[in-house]
Amino acid sequence: MSLKNIIEKAEKFQITILAIIIALGVIISSKIVTSSIPHDGVSVTGSSYEIVKSDSGKLMFDITAQAKTKASAYQLIKQQLPIVKKYLEEKGIKRVTVKNYTGYYTYKYNQTTGNYTNEVDLYKLSQPIEATSDNVDLIKDVSLDIQNLVDKGIDISDTRVEYFYSKLSDLKVKLLKTATVDAKNRASAMLSANNNKVGKIQSVKMGVFQITDVDSTNVSDMGINDTSTIDKKITAVANVVFKIK
Repeated sequence: MSLKNIIEKAEKFQITILAIIIALGVIISSKIVTSSIPHDGVSVTGSSYEIVKSDSGKLMFDITAQAKTKASAYQLIKQQLPIVKKYLEEKGIKRVTVKNYTGYYTYKYNQTTGNYTNEVDLYKLSQPIEATSDNVDLIKDVSLDIQNLVDKGIDISDTRVEYFYSKLSDLKVKLLKTATVDAKNRASAMLSANNNKVGKIQSVKMGVFQITDVDSTNVSDMGINDTSTIDKKITAVANVVFKIK
């Protein structure tokens, strides 16, 4: 046998051995993937969300006054209240609640010693007011306009707005259902690669709800409940364990 023939046979033998090694590698890796999937069940997380518009709103603010005495400050507040109520009524807000007022004394400052004295300077009083309506756009408009009361001698401070969605409980049930369906679809995609199928649900664990601004990507382990925006994105998560068939 010539040297050339010997070399050709050696090369063919090497190619055959390499092919066998590659085939064994594919079989072994396939077994590893299959064995990584539990035989009793597979755990999958599904999610679902819906964008809703708030159906009620609350505008909160304080009217403030200060005078030499507590009685004088309270009289100023009493004079301002009818003006504020009339303003809100003319804007279309009918539900107005006047909360308990808070106040405190301030004391004169001694420029010479650099200390406050025991002599009363003023009494400052704050009267919280809440205005609510099912018209969230109206609440938003009034919240942006209310500082115009300053032109009428009303001192407005600490303005806050909150928006709520009353059908949240029903929506949570709907979202949990669709989140579970999403989990099943994901499980099917995972198991189909190994010719397995999704069986019955073994357990379901509800995750926390995230109620956020529409464009927000924030999440929290404790859940988020945003009340600052009219349009909200409500997201539900379900952790589901399916039996493998």
